[in-house]
Amino acid sequence: MDFKNSVEFSVSGKFALFSDPLTRVGGEKFTYQIPTYQALKGVLESVYWKPTFTWVIDSVRIMKMIQTQSKGVRPIKYQGGNDLSIYTYLTDVEYQVRAHFEWNLNRPELEMDRNEHKHFQIAKRMIERGGRRDVFLGTRECQAYVEPCKFGSGDGAYDSCPELSFGLMFHGFTYPDEGGDGKLHVRLWHPIMKNGVIEFIRPEECTITKEVKSQSPKLFILHDSVRSVDEEEI
Repeated sequence: MDFKNSVEFSVSGKFALFSDPLTRVGGEKFTYQIPTYQALKGVLESVYWKPTFTWVIDSVRIMKMIQTQSKGVRPIKYQGGNDLSIYTYLTDVEYQVRAHFEWNLNRPELEMDRNEHKHFQIAKRMIERGGRRDVFLGTRECQAYVEPCKFGSGDGAYDSCPELSFGLMFHGFTYPDEGGDGKLHVRLWHPIMKNGVIEFIRPEECTITKEVKSQSPKLFILHDSVRSVDEEEI
């Protein structure tokens, strides 16, 4: 489905770590083979974010072969000192992403800022400039680069792969101000890649969810005057 405020971009990097929560128990981290919905949403929030709206990831295209590399790292322990762990990363990654934004109706105090043209134009310009903040793929040490692209352009490594399933995976978090119930939820789903493209289901379509904790959303106060596009970009 095409949306008027849809954006398309490519994100690439030397490494990526979309960690499986099951591998974190012992201090080790092992990456999923593909990016999660939440990780790609985080990329867009680094490019341009406002509490007025929520980014919805529609699809991702895997451009390069899935390859992994393990590294020995020395993470800081909570009790002090360092530990030795093995982290397994994806290497030489590139993805094409298509997404759009929707108003966060659980934020009625920001209703005056719901100017679709303004936010769409800023989002496009921020993609062209590589984002407002540092972009990374999964974890902070995996720096990434964003640039505009036409979704489906170029040759992808899995264009001729009819179908590939990745089993049960983490989809994302539903935060209190997004779900509207004052609770943090975690979502799971079963992604399937077809000819190199994964079509994400919407957060509310995830049937496997778990409540993590109760949490109060942060309140934002909108100034008396809504700023223009140029003012927002400063």
